[in-house]
Amino acid sequence: MNKLLLTLLALAPVALFANSDGAETDIIQRTVNFVIFAGILWYLLADKIKAFFANRTLEIQSELDKVQDTLKASQSKIDEAAVKLDEAKKLAAETVELAKSEVGALKQKVADAVDNDIAQLNRNFAEKIEVETKKVQRQVVEEILEELLKSENIALSQDELASIILKKVA
Repeated sequence: MNKLLLTLLALAPVALFANSDGAETDIIQRTVNFVIFAGILWYLLADKIKAFFANRTLEIQSELDKVQDTLKASQSKIDEAAVKLDEAKKLAAETVELAKSEVGALKQKVADAVDNDIAQLNRNFAEKIEVETKKVQRQVVEEILEELLKSENIALSQDELASIILKKVA
């Protein structure tokens, strides 16, 4: 009912200002008609236009909130990655230091092992020289004794031979 009344009110100026003379300018009538038409449109469409722009504002706000949330999530991931990078750098530095200390300890251990091996080889060599010297001495003594026993020039009695052997053994 309101709309019908409003429509009649909108058309009333047209009927009132209608002119049978075509020679006069009808700018005033057209302006009034336009204002009435715009008012009617505003009256009919104002709620829908306001609702449309309100919804559009909410959509834009929700998109902006999503972008802000994504930005915050990205920033937090960047911060986490930076913290992990710092931790990785510290771990790498610690690993390098540990490796250096282990290399030093390993060098010392190898040097000690080499020194021990050299000392052992020297002892073995000295023992071998001693054993070989004794072996050569025995051989020389045996050869000399065999020569002496086989030769007819030296006459040894059984007692003299026993005393020589006892001296050698003692």
